[in-house]
Amino acid sequence: MLDDSAITVLVADDTDTDRLILEAIVRKEGHNVISVRDGREAVEEFEKCRPDIVLLDALMPELDGFEAAKQIKALAGEELIPIIFLTSLTDTPSLVKCLEAGGDDFLSKPYNRVILQAKIRAFYRMRTMNRTMLEQRDQIARHNEHFLQEQTVAKQVFDNITSGGNLNSSCLRYFMSPLAVFNGDVMVAASTPAGNLMVLLGDFTGHGLPAAIGAMPLATTFYGMVGKGYSMSDILAEINGKLKSILPVGLFCCATMVDVNFRKNTVRVWNGGLPAAYIYRLGGSIEQVKSNHLPLGILATKDFKADAALFQLHEGERLYLWSDGIHESRNSDGEMFGEERILAAFARNESRQCMFDELLAKVKGFVGEGEKSDDVSLIEILMAPSDIKPIGPTSSAHEPSRLAEWSLLFEVKPSSFAIFDPLPMLLSVLLEVPGLRNHSGTLYTVLSELYSNALEHGVLQLDSTMKADPQGFDRYYQLRKSRTEEVKEGYIRITLAHQTFAEGGCLQVTVEDSGPGFDVDRLKPEVSNDYSGRGLTLVESLCDSLEYHKPGNRVCATYRWRMDD
Repeated sequence: MLDDSAITVLVADDTDTDRLILEAIVRKEGHNVISVRDGREAVEEFEKCRPDIVLLDALMPELDGFEAAKQIKALAGEELIPIIFLTSLTDTPSLVKCLEAGGDDFLSKPYNRVILQAKIRAFYRMRTMNRTMLEQRDQIARHNEHFLQEQTVAKQVFDNITSGGNLNSSCLRYFMSPLAVFNGDVMVAASTPAGNLMVLLGDFTGHGLPAAIGAMPLATTFYGMVGKGYSMSDILAEINGKLKSILPVGLFCCATMVDVNFRKNTVRVWNGGLPAAYIYRLGGSIEQVKSNHLPLGILATKDFKADAALFQLHEGERLYLWSDGIHESRNSDGEMFGEERILAAFARNESRQCMFDELLAKVKGFVGEGEKSDDVSLIEILMAPSDIKPIGPTSSAHEPSRLAEWSLLFEVKPSSFAIFDPLPMLLSVLLEVPGLRNHSGTLYTVLSELYSNALEHGVLQLDSTMKADPQGFDRYYQLRKSRTEEVKEGYIRITLAHQTFAEGGCLQVTVEDSGPGFDVDRLKPEVSNDYSGRGLTLVESLCDSLEYHKPGNRVCATYRWRMDD
């Protein structure tokens, strides 16, 4: 019985004496031996037992060692089966013939025991390394296949998320050439409820999957907010905040965002870290829009600036955006394409309708078939006629709200006064209305003042005249805290009613409390002191109208707004 843990050696020699000597040497080293008399038996035993090493006599009847070696190598396939020829031949052509037949080495007769043992150990180490290499190769192949399957699914999800907007608009042309399967460059485009076209070109640090991770929250935020009518500054601030919170240090997004108003023939451009955008005027002149902001995902929300540059464009004028892959494209000599070649391309252009194709062709021709060093993205935005129809996303998830008139009643109970602030929830409802996002600060002030008056003066029965001096101000809020924790009865009802018009809308905020009411005249500026009565005056200045209904526990504020405010 063969020992599975020992080396198995196949010995093929037609001379009985030589074969017995070889068997003795091999067994003395603790190896298993399979002994045969000719080449045909050697091939049959190899196919049956798959030994680790073959000792093969070159000259044998039936089938000589040269032909047997060829058949054994064919049966072994990719697996390394060392074949050591046993020969009395010493001339060079014969030894070369041994190696050409598939032999890995040869051993001359008479046999040297030490050399034979050393060759067996050396070739077995080679066989072990070969087997390990094949196993690792197969493992890598399996992992690669699994990785490609996962990457295919992830790429499909990535493409679905990042290409859900107006990429087929006649006003928009683009080219994106990824360096990897996943692109560090990302482009998103969608129309607003008013028919404006918003486009964002981003370039995340790095390449491939790590660079593409941030593109998904960027795209979902962009499409969700553009479709609801949020301003470009709000969208940029939201994207910046998300990227800042989720991306690791060192990963950020250089970006340019554009808001194209086809009715007013204006373009707003925000550039944070990308190469300068180019406005191509009708007269052939070029106007640059350089970066004056840091990339998205670097600054905290409180430090982020979303102010954009405003430009007037005539019909037929074009805006060009590109990632730094255009500037940094290199030819076979390592030379970069650079800004001078870009300017030269504009200077030589004779038909602005062909500028996009000409610039792209020059970059491709410059790089040639050389290895690309970065993702390459190019965008052209055409200022179309002012009567262009708004381009809406096909997905219902991005359609603006069609609800023209609605109302909402919300009631706060005593057990919630001390632990719950309804203002953020109510404000989030209001900000779902396209156009109201720009009025968030005013709306919060109005809601806050009316709710505080209802709670403090209505339900808790606090007297604002206590706030005549700093000490009274402190006592007032201590009493507010204790009464809020102790109150067992009462309510505050907040009603929001909104009506939408073509140019804007009208919001009515009604706040009613369970208190007995209070004297509104006492809060007028002429009788107020430094610490009381200011909230009502502020609300009156912000709203179109403010009415208290007797007995003073119900107030209605009317706020009218316009889309272009």
